[in-house]
Amino acid sequence: MEQQQPYSQAGTVEGAGTGARVLVVDDDPTVAEIVTGYLDRAGYVVDRAGDGPDALARAAAHWPDLIVLDLMLPGMDGLEVCRRIRARGPVPVIMLTARGDEDDRILGLEVGADDYVTKPFSPRELVLRVQSVLRRTGPVQTSGTLRAAGLSVDPAARRAIKDGTELALTTREFDLLAFFLRHPGRVYGREDLMREVWGWDFGDLSTVTVHVRRLRGKVEDDPAAPRLIQTVWGVGYRFDASDGDRAGEVPGTTRAPGPEAPEA
Repeated sequence: MEQQQPYSQAGTVEGAGTGARVLVVDDDPTVAEIVTGYLDRAGYVVDRAGDGPDALARAAAHWPDLIVLDLMLPGMDGLEVCRRIRARGPVPVIMLTARGDEDDRILGLEVGADDYVTKPFSPRELVLRVQSVLRRTGPVQTSGTLRAAGLSVDPAARRAIKDGTELALTTREFDLLAFFLRHPGRVYGREDLMREVWGWDFGDLSTVTVHVRRLRGKVEDDPAAPRLIQTVWGVGYRFDASDGDRAGEVPGTTRAPGPEAPEA
């Protein structure tokens, strides 16, 4: 059987883009060229940068709708690029990482990356990931602002406020919070959240764990003893909009986590 090449030109996604601007940051010209070609054929406007300073300059000149960012860049690495760009304004980021570097992937999520793809990867899959992220950051039809427990979330404006102060949320953090507010009191496993919030039927569940932990750090009064986003051990997470005194572990559940238990 012929081995599939990791950067095959076959199977492109034609005409799926909406003219959104994507900044591709990778110091490997072959990878950057192929990714750019796929995104261009999918209907996106693509800028390219080969290192961190170039990426910052291009983002400042033409603010992107999304960034595809290699973690391992010469000089200024992808984590620092992500931090600096996010300091200028919100923008979705898909991180490219080497296969097996789990710690680096977690770090990427911790600094605010919305998704990651491991190398070698299918360019077609990357385009689908780009579509998924941009689809969830685009205009939405909504019946109005979501309110609970001192939180106010406006899906149309993509603004979230806690006790009068606007929250600085990444794309996925916002989507996760809005989902919880739409479904208070119901327990969702990490697989459920990945499907409903990320739009994927498969993937690394640690992505959900990290985003829940980051979201708790922004919406909870005491993230170490969460009152709003509660862990139901062995099952998943539940958003509790009541004013009760429960925090962290839900009474009546098993303390020892099973194979499907969330880690945050």
